[in-house]
Amino acid sequence: MSTIRRYDLLRSRLDRFTRTLPGVESGDTGAVHRARVASRRLRELLPVLQIEPAAAHKLGRRLRKLAGRLGGVREVDVLTELVGELRQSSRVPARALKRLTDELGAAREHEKRGRSRKGLSADLRRVLRRLEAVASELEGADRGRARGRGWRWAIEARVAHRASALKSAARDAGAMFVPERLHQVRLAIKKLRYGVELSAESIGLKNTADLRLLRREQELLGRLRDLQVLVERVRRVQVGLTPPDLAAWRELDAVVIALDGQCRRLHARYVKDRVALNSLCDRLGVRASSAAARRAG
Repeated sequence: MSTIRRYDLLRSRLDRFTRTLPGVESGDTGAVHRARVASRRLRELLPVLQIEPAAAHKLGRRLRKLAGRLGGVREVDVLTELVGELRQSSRVPARALKRLTDELGAAREHEKRGRSRKGLSADLRRVLRRLEAVASELEGADRGRARGRGWRWAIEARVAHRASALKSAARDAGAMFVPERLHQVRLAIKKLRYGVELSAESIGLKNTADLRLLRREQELLGRLRDLQVLVERVRRVQVGLTPPDLAAWRELDAVVIALDGQCRRLHARYVKDRVALNSLCDRLGVRASSAAARRAG
């Protein structure tokens, strides 16, 4: 077993989060996305650090709220990129894409006005200071080897539980194209991926075949979800046409048809990959059971 400590993991994830701050404060979209991912990784780690439960819960809640505040502009930027891809394909009416671009531009400005950069920066730094204090406490405790391997066992138990949840979500989704059920599969994949990632890091690994599979499927279903969100935006633009314009409605319908075609192609890829996902879930469950048996022995 590697000598990776709780402090090592927290320190690594905390440093990644800290590095995003200058970009977040300047409004850089890439930095905002990295900050959200870094906050999720910290939230994943907090419950298994064996710190005081109320403190872990409070920090996790603050990180979740910060991620939500960072999320609005990022979503609009992703949708804008999708519209740009449609424009390059030249298979949908240009006037419809212009309407969407204008609507998304207005939405982005609304999100930016609603997010106080100064206030957000202050909240981020406040959470970071608290996490730094937790890291200092863990450094001293781990130096004295006060906790042993219990936190690693907690990680494995979480991975097994999430593997079971993913298998159930995939079974419920079946092979039909039902966007909301596929969204639940995506969320289950994301949770399992973060758990497997933490498990790998706890023994000194960076990238594994399991992580690559989960990352690929998360990205696939994430893109499908983004396309579905854009379809909903198009429908809202259609409903909001003032005065009613039948030609514009039909042009926007052409956008929906193009997006729906992309969604169904992605769904077909997911259906093909379900066997590999089920196999992964079974393997992770067996691994957790074996670890439990070794502890009991």
